Amino acid sequence: MKLYYTPGASSLAARITAFEAGLDIEYDKVDLKTKTTASGRDFIQINPKGHVPALVLQHGEILAEVPVILEYLADQAPSAQLLPDLGSWERYRVKEWLDFTGAELHKGFDPLWEAPVLPQARELAVRRLQKRISFLDQCLRGQSYLAGQQFTVADAYCFTVLKWARFHRIELTGHAAVLEYMWRISDREMVRRALQAEGLPIAA
Repeated sequence: MKLYYTPGASSLAARITAFEAGLDIEYDKVDLKTKTTASGRDFIQINPKGHVPALVLQHGEILAEVPVILEYLADQAPSAQLLPDLGSWERYRVKEWLDFTGAELHKGFDPLWEAPVLPQARELAVRRLQKRISFLDQCLRGQSYLAGQQFTVADAYCFTVLKWARFHRIELTGHAAVLEYMWRISDREMVRRALQAEGLPIAA
C-alpha cells in the first residue's frame, strides 16, 4: 500500500494508524499548492479531489476519505485493536466519533485555512469550534480515550485535527480533559514516531 500525505494534515491520522497497526506502507509526500508528489507525479491524477490522504491499495484501488481509510487500515491488523469487531455496538460508537471529528472538528477548521481570513469569519469559526471542543471535554472526563479506555482510530483522527488548534492560536487551556487527552496520545510511542516521521513537534 502507498499513502499520499502532507505533513500535519489529516493524513497524519492514517500514518498514526498504520504505525499503531504495524503495517508496512510506502509514503509519498504531496505539495498541496502545486498538487505534485515527492516522486514527481501529478496528484490530481491519483486523487481528483485534490486532498490528502489518499491510500492506494495492493490491487490499485484508491481510498480518499479519512474515516474509511482509517477503518480499512485498522481492519488489516485486528490484533492491534484499533477498531472493535464488525457489527458490535462498540464499533458503531467509534464510527460515531469518526463522523463527529470529520463533520464538526475537521470541517470546523476549514474557514481558518482561507487566506486572508476576515476577523468576523475567524471569530465565528473559533466560537463554533470552542463549542465542539467543550462538548468533547465533557465526554472525555473520566475516560482515557473517545470510546473509553482503548485507543482507537477515532483518537488518531481527533488528535490530528486538534493539533491544528495551536497553529491557529485557538486556546485550549479551559478544556482540562482535552489537554490531558492530547498529552496522553502524544506520549504514545507510535504517535511520537509518526510525528517525527513527518518532521512535526512532539508536544501536544
